[in-house]
Parts: sequence; structure tokens; C-alpha cells
Amino acid sequence: MKKALPFLFVGLTTLVAPRAAWAQFPTLPGGGGQRPTGVIPGTSTDDSPRGNAKLTGVIVDSTTNKPVEFASVALINPQTKKPIDGTVADDQGKFTLNKLPQGEFQLLISFVGYRNKTISSVKLDRRGDVALGTVQLAPDIRTLKEVNVVGQAALVEEKVDRLVYNAEKDVTSKGGDATEIMRKVPLLSVDLDGNVSLRGSSNVRVLINNKPSTIVASSVADALKQIPADMIKTVEVITSPSAKYDAEGSAGIINIITKKTTLQGFTLNLDSGVGNRGSNLGLNGNLRTGKMGFSLSGFGRANYNVRGKFANTQQTINGSNVNTTEQSADTRNQGVFGQYTLGFDYDISKNSAITASLRYGARNNVQYQDNFITKSSGAYFPVYNARNVETKDLSGTVDANIDYTHTYKPQQELSVSAQFSRNNRNNDFTADILNASDLATVTSRQQNLNNSYNQESTIQADYQTPIGKNQLIEFGGKGISRRVESSYSYNFGVGTGPFQIDPTRPANTLNYDQNIAAGYLSYTITTKNKYTIKAGARYEYTTIRADFSRTQAGESGAVAGQDLGIPDYSNLVPSINISKALKGGKTIKLAYNRRLQRPGIQFLNPNPNAANPTNITQGNAFLSPELTDNFEFSNSAYIKSVYVNATLFYRRTSNSITSVRTTDTTGFGNIINPALPLPIITTYENIGREEAYGVNLFGNATLFSKWQVGGGFDAYYANLTNNSSILSYRASNSGWVVTGRFFTSLNLKNGWGVQGFGFIRGKQIQLQGYQGGFAFYSLGVKKDMKDKRGSFGIAAENFFNHPFVVRSESSSPIFNQSSVTSLYNAGIRANFSYKFGKLSFDQPQRRRGRGGNDDLKDEGGDNGGGQPQQGGAPAGGAPAGGNRGGGGRPR
Repeated sequence: MKKALPFLFVGLTTLVAPRAAWAQFPTLPGGGGQRPTGVIPGTSTDDSPRGNAKLTGVIVDSTTNKPVEFASVALINPQTKKPIDGTVADDQGKFTLNKLPQGEFQLLISFVGYRNKTISSVKLDRRGDVALGTVQLAPDIRTLKEVNVVGQAALVEEKVDRLVYNAEKDVTSKGGDATEIMRKVPLLSVDLDGNVSLRGSSNVRVLINNKPSTIVASSVADALKQIPADMIKTVEVITSPSAKYDAEGSAGIINIITKKTTLQGFTLNLDSGVGNRGSNLGLNGNLRTGKMGFSLSGFGRANYNVRGKFANTQQTINGSNVNTTEQSADTRNQGVFGQYTLGFDYDISKNSAITASLRYGARNNVQYQDNFITKSSGAYFPVYNARNVETKDLSGTVDANIDYTHTYKPQQELSVSAQFSRNNRNNDFTADILNASDLATVTSRQQNLNNSYNQESTIQADYQTPIGKNQLIEFGGKGISRRVESSYSYNFGVGTGPFQIDPTRPANTLNYDQNIAAGYLSYTITTKNKYTIKAGARYEYTTIRADFSRTQAGESGAVAGQDLGIPDYSNLVPSINISKALKGGKTIKLAYNRRLQRPGIQFLNPNPNAANPTNITQGNAFLSPELTDNFEFSNSAYIKSVYVNATLFYRRTSNSITSVRTTDTTGFGNIINPALPLPIITTYENIGREEAYGVNLFGNATLFSKWQVGGGFDAYYANLTNNSSILSYRASNSGWVVTGRFFTSLNLKNGWGVQGFGFIRGKQIQLQGYQGGFAFYSLGVKKDMKDKRGSFGIAAENFFNHPFVVRSESSSPIFNQSSVTSLYNAGIRANFSYKFGKLSFDQPQRRRGRGGNDDLKDEGGDNGGGQPQQGGAPAGGAPAGGNRGGGGRPR
């Protein structure tokens, strides 16, 4: 509360004369900001005659000697016990009382968090000045007996334009990564590979502390594995972004907020865990002294013993010829992930601050397919192909950013930020092709090397200012420069001999440069009848230059080094959010926005990935962005202790990037003996249209002050078509997709806590078939130590599944395919965490600039981002500072 008082006091002193300002203060508990005895707002004070005496002084903290901002000062008549005059200290602790009468008086000084200070004898001369000099206030430090906290912070909260999942309250995710957190967030769905979708769409932007990162560019699933669950504070799902946000992310934005501290002192957090499928170790140190703060954190995670198997059957149809292929393999997965962050922030003044951070993330993931056997029907006898495949996915990411924020007055703010991000990635596979007779002797080897980088530089400026008492205007601009390079080559070897260049598969390099210039304008108004309207528009202009280092086979007119001629394009992206606060804690919201999705590197990458020789994928550098229109209507209410939210939504995407599957008659298998004809080759085109309409329903309740239960379901009807002009490739599909989740949390005595979670997703409708449903569940127990400095616990997941089976199917006029994936993912892990050092609150609290997390959370948070507050928070978001999201970029 103390932090908010300066703003209250400033507002009061601008509305009334300093002489009477103290008379407007409400009585505060604990003596802080308390009115002098006998003062009633709106009544007259002591009727002593006025004079010309002057009283001055400076109020400071007795322990730190820092000024106490906005303390209240009252001059009291000792005989009548009535105040003669009063005022408020400024932000330097200085106060002045003018035109005072002659006599001997008492001076009462008070402020929240401090003991009241009474100077019993202040002698004033009618024409003289009295300077008290420095007056010290002692902090109000009290030793309390045992305190029982009977409330809990909600695991899920719903803000004006977003849903917030408080991950730090989740004990079952200790020792895990961000993927496990995402599975528990309402509205989100995470498949078995870790890919995230929002309301059935994977076209989402993922931000980390309001910032983009090229760690997300290559793969959202891979990026989430590098973020430790223990460092995540909240996950925000922004379904209706305002014009401040970049236009990318058709379905919406996911913002991952990590933990940080703004207190004084030093702490070092140790988080560790060990289990049957993974271990982790993390250190997070924070140091704050005076106006400066530093943080240094490191996290490492190792995955092992991740086993599974798959079986795949497919038919390729060429006229009257039908080729049937059956495949099976055992799979193993192991990897090491690390992330290291150095942060710095500095309060230049009470109204301006600068923050900076440098983050490095690394991953080393290896996947094995053992005894990968392919049985293909030949002309007379079946043909067998056996291989062992090793796929390495190595990457390193550097993110650096600096932000400056200056607050002129409440709601009026200027922020400038710059960021650099680069991801280097090696995604290679090596296949040992085995003798079909003994399945052991290596007859030949095949290797695909794909080295790439994704680099991005960003600069942006944002400004917001109030208009009157109930309006806010925001505008800003941003420039983004992206550089992508993807180089690939194929090698082969005879027997176990050395690798040599494969002449049948020429190497090449895609150079892809993208520049975006953007500007936006947003306007918010809150009416007296509790309507909040936020409308805005964003304009983005995109230029692209792309070329191949060598002539690209199959692309007519493509010449080595020559620009591919991808046209520039511009997009105007409107958005409007309307909310209405009703009686009984009910809120209704209506929103519309247009979004776009530029193709990610996985869609652009021209590398023919043939790790599975019967299922080859290859990107398309000529893709253009998708355009999506989103509509949603939501209603939320508190029914006694139960919070319920229901949302209806409709989404339509045109120019959708759609997979197109064809067959290859040339053979793409064994180099020495191409015995695997008619593989399925998947590439991408802008020929799709997608529609989805459905409902999201979720709720949570706190029972008996200690038990939380909650959950919900998402159901939508999907309609997909690819509009292909080629009859054999034309496809459409539709159907219902249902997702459900449940969580419960119980606080017990002596620091014990229990938490459980369950998630289930039905069939996922795809253009040419479906992906099978699956489920996850977990149960955890945690024990906090007496001093709250540490905790230990144990958590288990999917402990009844051995294995977990997922079935999928797809078909078209030229192929049929069915697959079964088995996962042995039952796991258990023990966790331990401990906090070293000590923190204390800085006295007095400073007005900190809104950088990093704070501006986003305020904007869509409890007080609507500092926007006019007359009946409900304004709809709309805050500056994301981000460029891209899920699905990878550049786009």
C-alpha cells in the first residue's frame, strides 16, 4: 500500500491547497498517514489567528537517512488538541508551513510503515522563520506472534484481455520445463512433440518477458524445453492483442513471465531435481543495492531414458499400381539443455529507469531410431530395408536487450528499447543402412547436414498519455531486420568408409532477408456507465530479398544468386476490444482483431529431409503470410466462491499455409540401391482456408480457504480445405475437437501441500486425416521448511501408463497412411530447493520505471495498465516489445 500512497498524495495536493491537504487524508491503520486527533474531513480546524511565521524541515528514514516521500505533517494546538495547519512532504522529504500564528505548538509527522513522530515543543514567532532541519522517522518494526494465512492465490486468473496461469503456485512442475507448464494452461494444447496451439491453431507468438527470441524461431517445442519450470512466474495467454502488439500470431500471443526481484539485499536460490527420466540443477542469484540491481542465473537439465516405438503403414497409389510400405522402429531420446542469464537495472531517477539483459541458451538433443525396418511390396517379393538413424539437433541462442522508460506522470510514459537475437542451429542426421539379411552389417551410410542461423535486430519506441480523466492514447513505431540462412548438403559412404559428397543430391543455401517497418495508434475510453472501449490499428510494411547460392532444382527461373522476386507487401491490422462491468462481479467482453502469420523457417527451409526415406519434407521459400480474422465474446462472473468464464469464438484464416503431399517415383532411399520407390513428399502452399468456431469454458473455486479446484474444456468445430487446382491433391476435412483439464491444490498443516492435474485431448482434425488423442496426469506433494527458505517434494506423472499409445490416420486419392506411436513416459522425480541470503524492502519505495514485465502485466492486469479506471479495466494489451511467436520465424 505504501508504494501507492505517493500517487494518491500527489493527486490530492494538486486538487486542494497545501494548507488543507492533510485534512483530506483517510485514517490509515498502524499510524501511517494518520490524521491528527480530532480532524474530520470537511470540518474547520482550530480558529487561532493567522500570522506570518514559517516552519520548514526535512523528513528522513532513521535507518537509511533517505528521504521519506509524501509524509503527512500536522501542527497541533496543545491546549485544544486541534490541528492548526498541515501539509505533505515532497518527494525529497521537504515540507513547509506558511502564515502560522505565534505560540508553542506540537508537530505530528506520520507515514505508513513508520512510527508516528511527535515534536512536543515548537515555538513560533509571528514574524519569524523556524527551520527544524532533519527530522528522523523510525520504521515501524513489530515482532508478531504466529500468523495463519488462510487464503490462496488463484492458480488461474482472468484479466481484461488475457488469461493468467500462476505457474509459481504449481508444485507438480518442480524440476520440469515450460512444456509441462503449458499443458496446464487453459485454452492451450500441447501435442506429444511439445508443439503448442491456442484454440486449435499453432499460429501463436511466444514471448519471453515481453520480448521475442530467436530461440523460438526454429521451434517453439525446442525452446520450451530450455526454459525451466522453476523460473516461470506466470504464463499469459492474450487472445485479443491490441494494436501495440506486432501483427504476427494468428491465434494470439503467449507471454512467459519469469521470476525476478526488486527488493534490497542478496539472495541465491538453489533448485534441483532428480528422476528416472531427467535431472535438473539451477542457481538464481539476485543482488540489489541502492538504485542498482543485478541478477545472474544458470539452469541445466538432462533428459535420459526417454523411450518409445512407432509403427507406420502407408499405401501410395499411382494409377492401378498400389505400393504398400510398413515401417517400425524403437526410439530413444536424450539431451542436455542449458540457459544462462545476466540482468541489470538502474533507477536513473524516481521517474526513469534503464534495464538490460543478456541471455544464452544451448541445447544438445540426440534422437535414435534403432532397427528402423521398412518392408515394401515389390513386383514379386517384398523388399526390406533396415537402418539405424541418429538425428542431432544442436543450437545456441544469444539474446541481448536494453530498455529505457521515463514516466512523466501517472499514465504518461515514454519507452525506447533495442534488441539483438541470434540462433545458430545444426540439424543433422546420419543413417547406417544395414544388410537386410543379418540387420547388423553396415552396407552404406547416408548423411544430411543442415546448418542455419536466424538473426534479428529490433528497435522500437512507444508513448502513451492520458486525455482528460477517462481517455488514453498510445502510439509508437518499430523496425525489425531479420537475416536467415539455411545451408544443406548430402553425403554418402560405402560400408563404414569415409563420407563423400552425394552427386545425386546437390547442396544449396537459402539466403532470406526480411525487413519490417511498423507504426500503430490506439485509443482507450472508459465511460461512466462502466464501458471500456479500446480501438486501434497497426500498419506494417514488409520487404523480402531471397536467393539461392546455387540454382534450385525444380524451381523454374531460379538462378544462383539472383533475387527470387518475392514481392513486398503491406498489412493494415485493426483491433477493437469492448468490456462492460456488470453488477455482482460480472464482466462481458466483445473483441475483434485481424492478425497475420508469416511463414516460419520450417516452412521455408528447402532442405529435403529424408531421415525417413518414405516420408520426406521440404519447405517452400515462396510462401506469403496468412491472414486471420478473430471474433470472440466472453462472459465471466463470480458465483459465491466460484469463478466461471465462458467464451464463444470464431476464427477464419485465408491464404492459409497448407501441406501438400505428392509421391516421388524416382526413389529416395538407399543410395547404392534405391529400393524404396514412391515415397510421400510433403511441401507447403498458400492454398488453404481454415474456419473454427467453438467455446471455451473454465472455472476455479477456493474451498475452506485451503483447497482449490478448477478446470474446464475447449470444444470447437474445425473446417479445413486446400482449394488445390489439382484434383488428386484437393482435400477437405471437418469435425469436432475437444480438450479438457482438471487441477486441484490443497494446503495442509505444517507446510505440507498436495496438488494434482489431469489433461486430455481428443482427435485433432487435420486436412487429410486426424492425429490421435492423448492424456497427461500428475500428482505431487511438497513440504515447506519452517523458515520458508526451502522445500522438498516428489511428483509423478502418467504412472499408470506403460506404454501410452497414440493412433493417427491420413488419406487422399494418392495415398493412405496410419501410424501408432507408443511412449514409455511414466516418470517420477524428487525436488529440493533452498534460498540463501536475505532481502528487505527498500525504504521508502521508489517509483520504478515500467520496463520488461511490468508494463505488460499492468496493461492487462488488475488496474488496467494505468488506464482510466471508471468502471472496469480497459480492454486491450500493453506493448509486447516482441516480434514473433510460435511456429518459428522469419515470417
